[in-house]
Amino acid sequence: MSDRLERLLRQKFREAGRQYARARDAYREGRDAETSGEPEDPIPATVPRDEDGRLRIVCRREADRRTVVVDADSRPECFEAGHPDCEGCVEDLHDGIVETW
Repeated sequence: MSDRLERLLRQKFREAGRQYARARDAYREGRDAETSGEPEDPIPATVPRDEDGRLRIVCRREADRRTVVVDADSRPECFEAGHPDCEGCVEDLHDGIVETW
């Protein structure tokens, strides 16, 4: 098999693998959102929580692990308005991409 054909096949298989992973993740996220029982919660069910329902996040500002309660505005209890790390954390929480443990 020529190098060019091999490279093309490898690229196509990787692309198919990425597409499969995206579809799988979207399916799991949709399934978890349906079973969470709280459709009004803007924080995706994929963000890990402890047994009391608190979010398990890594704080950007303090760089430590913590469990936090979310207030009525869907912000962690440690949120400080105007602080760029806190603002970014809330945005990431709503997108479901915040660093967790």
